[in-house]
Amino acid sequence: MKNINPTNTVAWKKLHNHFFDIKNIHIKDLFNLDKNRFTNYSISFNNEILVDFSKNRITKKTLQLLLDLSKECYLSDAIKNMFSGKLINKTENRSVLHIALRNKLNNKIIINNLDIMFSVKKELKKIKNFSNEIIKGYWKGYTGKNISDVVNIGIGGSHLGPYMVTESLKAYKNHLNIHYVSNIDGTNIIEVLKKVNLETTIFLIASKSFSTDETISNANYLKDQFSFKTNSINYFSKHCFALCENTSSALNFGIHKKNIFKFWDWVGGRYSLWSASGLSIALSIGFKNFELLLYGAYIMDQHFLNEKLSTNIPVILALISIWYTNFFHTETEAIFPYDEYMHVFPDYLQQSFMESNGKSIDRNGNLVTWNTSPIIWGQSGTNGQHSFFQLLHQGTNLVPCDFIIPSISHNPINNHHEKLLSNFLAQTQSLAFGNDFYINKEKISNDFIKNKNSFYKFCNGNKPSNSIILKKITPYSLGSLISLYEHKVFVQGIILNIFSFDQWGVELGKSVANNIYHDLFCNNLHKKYDSSTIGLLKIYKKWNNL
Repeated sequence: MKNINPTNTVAWKKLHNHFFDIKNIHIKDLFNLDKNRFTNYSISFNNEILVDFSKNRITKKTLQLLLDLSKECYLSDAIKNMFSGKLINKTENRSVLHIALRNKLNNKIIINNLDIMFSVKKELKKIKNFSNEIIKGYWKGYTGKNISDVVNIGIGGSHLGPYMVTESLKAYKNHLNIHYVSNIDGTNIIEVLKKVNLETTIFLIASKSFSTDETISNANYLKDQFSFKTNSINYFSKHCFALCENTSSALNFGIHKKNIFKFWDWVGGRYSLWSASGLSIALSIGFKNFELLLYGAYIMDQHFLNEKLSTNIPVILALISIWYTNFFHTETEAIFPYDEYMHVFPDYLQQSFMESNGKSIDRNGNLVTWNTSPIIWGQSGTNGQHSFFQLLHQGTNLVPCDFIIPSISHNPINNHHEKLLSNFLAQTQSLAFGNDFYINKEKISNDFIKNKNSFYKFCNGNKPSNSIILKKITPYSLGSLISLYEHKVFVQGIILNIFSFDQWGVELGKSVANNIYHDLFCNNLHKKYDSSTIGLLKIYKKWNNL
């Protein structure tokens, strides 16, 4: 994989000059100049997803220069390297192969002289057999009762991925109740345990290393509750399961060997929903639907691998994002799914983008002088319109947005979906074109003189957005959508010359927290802390009589 400073490329320098030519052009002018702009700036994917990027501050020249940038950064080679299992996660000396988890071609993928597809298929078969046993009632709890509830205990990717998918696919949910515990705040696990009966609940402890503090702390609390409330040595073998890479730690914890579902070091936590970490998904919607989720992702993988860059959806969306973050210097991007089932999707993408590309050191080991990941935020449906959309329309911040909606609703009551779609379309149009005020100081001045209130209604428009319409939210289409965004993250990391698959900033916080935890129980606070941290610790110890 080439390590190229993007700002030293010919294309970057041309983009810099091009920006000054285009920065004051309004989106409405771009539409006036090109009557076929929608057709020219939209891509259909497999009759399931339509991506419209016409409401962006870009021209054909912009796109061509961005594509030139991707070529100068050897993007195509990087894509092939990932799919072939090359060690592109250099800082951890690992391959990046979440794509193998949904590989339907049955092609061999060799790592350390072994075809990893053999173990992937073996683990998928184990997920299939177990999820079928639970759903059909063949697997009984320690008192002989059927399982009614599933509690997933994990954090980060072991939580957000499965939680997002089970929420997004609630229309496919079976009779099992799925719960999630992630926070180390005791309130989280206490409130979940109030909802379940230990006799009819299984617990999935999801941690790649099986040492994540939040997850293991919650698991240890559960262990105490099992001993106190069940008084049964059979409880663990009937109710407790590990989803991890580190099987020895799971065995030491007390998990029975047959209850360990494995995934591998080449699967990053935030890309693990396709693996055993997604067992709660298979239990929630059934294995056949889980397979469709994988298949939808696989089809998008093939598009990403084989489609030319100029019509490659993840590539185009990634390049547009780089255009805004590095030339317009936008700091955030907003994600708005107009489907209540997808309310967790913006949270999921927050981790995907910001943990992957929130870096300030490039692949050469130098501090970057360009912008890397935007801050990702958002909310579902029309809720945001009555909250922060005011800032999007009239604020001083430029916020590129992705609007996502299904054409067919799972709950088509009355005319609700038609109204939802109307709002979806109205927002993208209003952001792009503004209201009827002509952008001219004299005109605005005259309007202001005639009616002061009219001036405050002025919306300039020229605010960019992408519109993504899915035919329907299904396991297949959701799998494709998630895969699309995964590859968008990858493209941005390659071009911006950063390592997208480690998270050393997260590790720093864990290390410091561990030191502070131990010092909480010392009489003398360690001198290495700053005065603020020492002051806060003293107040905590005083109020808790420590």
